[in-house]
Amino acid sequence: MVHYPVLDGTLIRTDRIAADRPYFSGKHRVHGMNVQVIASPNGTIPWTSGALPGKAHDPSAARIWGILRALQEAGNITLADKAYQGAESPIVTPYKGDPAG
Repeated sequence: MVHYPVLDGTLIRTDRIAADRPYFSGKHRVHGMNVQVIASPNGTIPWTSGALPGKAHDPSAARIWGILRALQEAGNITLADKAYQGAESPIVTPYKGDPAG
């Protein structure tokens, strides 16, 4: 069992394909595939998802793969970046916005 797993998505760059529109990531401005990764704090990767088109946002991809539901059922507090803000418990993200304002 991984204590305090870390959840993040990454874009695997690809060459353009015939039906390339869904594979274009506006954030990265390249074509690719979105892959979700669960890692332990020491860097071990116990699980990766399959690939989704690059336009998929990280929280949506996590929901599609059932990651958020599985983490909730396991009861693990999971660390994630700001992209996952608003995701269901047990995801813990940094504060988003101006902390002074």
